[in-house]
Amino acid sequence: MNLSRRLLFASAFWEVARPRTALNAGHLLIRLTNPAVAFDLRSAADWLWCHNAARQALVEVLGASRCTVVFAHQWHPIGAAIGEPEVESSTPTFHLFGRWATEPVTPGEQLRLPAQRRVPAAAEELQECDGGLRTAMRRLAMERQADPRWQVETTLPGDTAANSHLGELVVAPPRLKAGAHHTVLSTALAPSSGEPGLRPGHLLALAASLQSMTERPGVSGLSCVVPEPGDGPLEVHAMGRSAGESVNPMQEFLALPEVSQALL
Repeated sequence: MNLSRRLLFASAFWEVARPRTALNAGHLLIRLTNPAVAFDLRSAADWLWCHNAARQALVEVLGASRCTVVFAHQWHPIGAAIGEPEVESSTPTFHLFGRWATEPVTPGEQLRLPAQRRVPAAAEELQECDGGLRTAMRRLAMERQADPRWQVETTLPGDTAANSHLGELVVAPPRLKAGAHHTVLSTALAPSSGEPGLRPGHLLALAASLQSMTERPGVSGLSCVVPEPGDGPLEVHAMGRSAGESVNPMQEFLALPEVSQALL
């Protein structure tokens, strides 16, 4: 059965919550608290912090060593919604799927099924780990507030902090395509390169690129998947969607061998 959305942590602009239909214990949401808030430097920085805190909490509570992010842009899953989580609300929402060695069911197994046939994680299982997730994220927030580097970070001028990374994206067709409008956006540098990790400016550049993709002929919205990058660059797989599409590209996407390890 569906549960009410359960808040785990609230930050300045975003909140981390348990979705109404959690596909497994590692399934969390990052959701914009106020849909009127613009996606600017501060909002992007807060999203990145929430993402990193949620990932760290999943590591501590479940031993999740990998994490895949799934989200939609200007698109709401319809019908069976194969390959996509159920719609939570019209507010910008990102689904996080933590992956760990002993997980009893994988996100991909669930997402391959029509939405009405998916079996949510048991309420008892979720309640058992949600307390630990809350505690971990509260501790991380306190550590962040006590860190003087964070105080400096919040006062950086927008142009300096964001624009320094806006050009560091690569947009390319995938090696194996899922539908006619499948594009891969990636950061230019891998995390192992010794350069700073993902920055708010990367998120702003990715958001701008995704928005431009919705202006292509035959595309009204996007379904996006961000697999665990590992030692390579972060990659956003964006599938163009439209209400009149003849084939669901997410169904094809889940079948690609290079993607199956992220969700299956």
